[in-house]
Amino acid sequence: MDFKDEIRQFAKRVDRLLPQIKTEEATKTSLIMPFLKILGYDVFDPFEVHPEFIADIGIKKGEKVDYAILRDDKPVILIECKHYADGLDPHNSQLFRYFHTTEARFSLLTNGLEYRFYTDLVTSNKMDEKPFFEFKITDIKDTEIAELRKFHKSVFDLDSISSAASELKYFNELTILATGEMQTPSDEFVRYFAKQVYPSVVTAKILEQFTPLVKRVFTQIVHDQISERLKSALKKETENEAQHVPASVEPESLVVTTQDEIDGFLIVKSILRKEIEVGRIFMRDSQSYCGILLDDNNRRPICRFYFTPNRLRIGLFDKDKKETKHDLAALDDIYAHAEQITETVANY
Repeated sequence: MDFKDEIRQFAKRVDRLLPQIKTEEATKTSLIMPFLKILGYDVFDPFEVHPEFIADIGIKKGEKVDYAILRDDKPVILIECKHYADGLDPHNSQLFRYFHTTEARFSLLTNGLEYRFYTDLVTSNKMDEKPFFEFKITDIKDTEIAELRKFHKSVFDLDSISSAASELKYFNELTILATGEMQTPSDEFVRYFAKQVYPSVVTAKILEQFTPLVKRVFTQIVHDQISERLKSALKKETENEAQHVPASVEPESLVVTTQDEIDGFLIVKSILRKEIEVGRIFMRDSQSYCGILLDDNNRRPICRFYFTPNRLRIGLFDKDKKETKHDLAALDDIYAHAEQITETVANY
């Protein structure tokens, strides 16, 4: 099992474990120690993972950090742990105090669900107020797994991570900023674009008019990019299938994949993204319906779309693969059937 699969498997177990975790110690044992083990560290070797690491602060002796990951008998990562139900912000000050008293270049603040990695990008030997890398284990993305892998014992390199930390920090901050502007555009953001196209002074009234327009523009851009990628993938898949079609079989030239079918496919993927890898969900269109399949297997139908210009219907399957069709007033009504869609996949 590779690193990505180990993280995904561990993430699935976390929600099931939470009701049994009552204390901070239980959080360490059930969540944080297994996490460190996945990163390749021997949690039972104090020369590698040192529990209750002493970090003396001035005249105050005996101050302890929950864990320190050691290399050549020197700490490289300090780890402060909290109970999974505790927020992390109020506890940052503890790592702030510990960081400058040791040779560690990185620190990790975690409650077993959220993981926040810090370093000293702003002032040398003083921990930054903001983490350069953070994620939630139950909602971890592939790009975050790739970054996390850099902390694996087998590939850990202090200098390479340090040099990448600055870029990663600002990339994440810019992503948050851009996402916020796309969802709720600020006046300055809207004014910048309005000035490029509006022929006169951008007044408060004009600003009010352009705000929803700017939001729609960026929503449409994202939508179009997703659609183009899907169309490209579907085209490639169709071309691959066409190469294996027997000579006696005519290509299905009458099959047209509509935008509604693509949007419905995306909705199903969003419903199932926490249950399975979305790469296992496929769309296969035909003249009579558009099928959504698990693992691109006709024997594992998730649902079917029966979309016409005048009517939207979805076909859902029970545990015996018996199909029942339901009318949809709008594509968003697919979410109303999320539970059955999830159950269908679970049955497979």
